[in-house]
Amino acid sequence: ENIFILDGFRSSFCNLIAKQLLSFCFRTVEPLEYYRRFLKENCRPDGRELGEFRATTVNIGSITTADGSALVKLGNTTVICGVKAELAAPAVDSANKGYIVPNVELPSLCSTRFRSGPPGEEAQAASQFIADVIENSQIIAKEDLCIASGKLAWVLYCDIICLDYDGNILDASAFALLAALKNVQLPSVTINEETGLSEVNLKQKNPLVIRQHPVATSFAIFDDSLLIVDPTAEEEDLATGTVTVVTDDEGRLCSVHKPGGSPLTGAKLQDCITRAITRHKEVKKLIDKVIKSIKPK
Repeated sequence: ENIFILDGFRSSFCNLIAKQLLSFCFRTVEPLEYYRRFLKENCRPDGRELGEFRATTVNIGSITTADGSALVKLGNTTVICGVKAELAAPAVDSANKGYIVPNVELPSLCSTRFRSGPPGEEAQAASQFIADVIENSQIIAKEDLCIASGKLAWVLYCDIICLDYDGNILDASAFALLAALKNVQLPSVTINEETGLSEVNLKQKNPLVIRQHPVATSFAIFDDSLLIVDPTAEEEDLATGTVTVVTDDEGRLCSVHKPGGSPLTGAKLQDCITRAITRHKEVKKLIDKVIKSIKPK
């Protein structure tokens, strides 16, 4: 009897291994058809529904040497943002404004798809996307960064580095930027009227005034019609297009980023915007919860 039970277990185990091997081979040879079989059942290979996001976490104040920082995990995709503040003279044509300089890095350590060296096309596109989000959403009024009109202003260098890449880099980068900016504490700065030199008081620090909370929500388009949220790297490669919608606190549309691919109907785009508004509330709630849980500097 024991031999019979053992043989039955061995047989079930072998059948399970055989099924997993067949599934792996099918996924390797015909990845798109493999995905389609799941999508027909309104689910994905990782177990998520089509409109379900991966687990999202944020850790604020991760880099002690930065003026503000945050680490965001979106599934396996991991992004860290560090903000460094420096003093500079404002531009002649914008005497009462400071600067915000974003930069997204996709180093070779985060994925085999990237190479060492100058920024690739995807990193440049991500940097431009973040710059557009900052400008269109007015997350920070650049006038708030001015210390003395025409004389002195803050420059915020926002370095966003991907540590682990598994798709949807835009959502993770925008989230990390927002969380890091909310963590920034700037020292009080005055200009001595007699010497004309700036005087920095490191003991008196103030947080940035965050005027809006832009949140990005990305979608992948399958077979020109089916929308799935928060795509993985594999899903992005198999999709016929992607679109990223950015909304603010009032549910207003800040920007729509669509780098080619399948066109979207007005109804589909409206569906994306509606989902993005819901996602905004979830992300804002998560950031507020984390901010309240940490002690101020």
